Amino acid sequence: MRPSLALDFGAESGRLIAGLWDGTRFQLEELHRFPTGGTPVGDSLRWDVAKFWREIQTGLLIAGTRFGHEAVSIGADTWGLDYVLLDGQGQLLEQPWHYRDRRNRGVLESVTEQVSREEIFAASGVQFMEINTLYQLLASEARHPGLLARADRLLMIPDYLHFLLSGSRDSEFTNATTTQFFHPTRKTWATELLAKLGLPTTLLPNVVQPGSPLGMLLPEVAAHSGLSSRLQVIAPATHDTGSAVAGLPQIDVPAGAHVAFLSSGTWSLLGVELPAPNLSEAALAGNFTNEGGLDGSYRFLKNVMGLWIVQECRRAFGLDSSAYADLVEAARLATPFRSLIDPDHPSFLNPENMPKAIAAFCSTTAQPIPDSHAEFIRCALESLALKYARVLDSLRNITGLPIAAVNIVGGGSRNRLLNQFTADACQLPVVAGPAEATALGNLLCQARGRNEIRSAAEMKAIARASSSLETHLPGNAGAWQDAAARFARLCAHPRN
Repeated sequence: MRPSLALDFGAESGRLIAGLWDGTRFQLEELHRFPTGGTPVGDSLRWDVAKFWREIQTGLLIAGTRFGHEAVSIGADTWGLDYVLLDGQGQLLEQPWHYRDRRNRGVLESVTEQVSREEIFAASGVQFMEINTLYQLLASEARHPGLLARADRLLMIPDYLHFLLSGSRDSEFTNATTTQFFHPTRKTWATELLAKLGLPTTLLPNVVQPGSPLGMLLPEVAAHSGLSSRLQVIAPATHDTGSAVAGLPQIDVPAGAHVAFLSSGTWSLLGVELPAPNLSEAALAGNFTNEGGLDGSYRFLKNVMGLWIVQECRRAFGLDSSAYADLVEAARLATPFRSLIDPDHPSFLNPENMPKAIAAFCSTTAQPIPDSHAEFIRCALESLALKYARVLDSLRNITGLPIAAVNIVGGGSRNRLLNQFTADACQLPVVAGPAEATALGNLLCQARGRNEIRSAAEMKAIARASSSLETHLPGNAGAWQDAAARFARLCAHPRN
């Protein structure tokens, strides 16, 4: 088997995954796992990329010991939005900011007073969130005037990891599209939009497509790890959702029907694959986004706050990550629909204490306040499922596509309770898996970049052969319909 290596970073953890490829299927092997998460620095929240690089080097040493010169390629995927600034010598100008940092507050509103939402959407196709790179850059310029002008290059986080591995200063398409300043039809940086907002454009890198070779492993990295200096660094779909969708398996549905994907992790991203961006008035009104995919395609989707809410509850309870299974089992036994929240309410973006934020929302909306760990988790999971159903209805209405099933991938696909809630709320079959879709998609993109796979359709067939799937059928329609009516009223609750 020919091994390739996937660096797969999420907001909670990062992994180095080996993919053993026999020409028909991938066998995945986790070589190294480590926590990521934001690092408080003074009054700011940053990413400790020096720590990330140390962990990557540890993983590469393990890979070198395990595979030596047999490994053929490596590529990295991470979350979107966040970036590094490099000077002309390739040195960081500052420690990268975390998208949840409070410096972004109020910037979106200020920008849309200068440039209309219609103009920004036409130039980017991206949903409006205060955490988008566009608003981060404007927050940076306000806080540190002139810093951007000093930068020689802006790289997204996975692009920076590729720079450390190979010296490449290119940016990859799927992550570039998350910035809200990449033009969806021209497929170039939206320089006119940036110039109108007074932001420099000379720091923007060349953009390459997923599967593009970026160079060979730097000699010093190869020498330290024991890997070959001829190991290729290949850009996968570097946005983790892009790689997750690249790793979707083929799922059988009636002719003409479509499968919606739900990438379930810290964030939930629910959408469909389209051959071109949807820039309609309805897409803008619904605050949907168009993110780049394979072969110039787009993922038309909406972000939902996701399992961040559960993760932050677990942290506030003082429990470690091994407690998730027990929390979910306790939630299964808790009273249904006792309390509900709008997961996308701004109060849940980055509260100091998530259970207190949930309690405050329930109090304001005249609902019982959860009084046990189980009730908090049940509230979060039921609310997520109801949110998915609302987004799915909007997807149908905007695209006109008949959706016959939902494929949940990512770490959240292991949560059988949430999977069943989603099937019940959406009244559709839910196919769960692969849990490692992001790493699998990363590896599939690399194999395609090595010309060992020829098409996206072939990738889906290989993903199916490489995966174990579980189907959840819908039920309990009446109770979920009643809850949906109640949930709709909560989502209309004032957001400030």
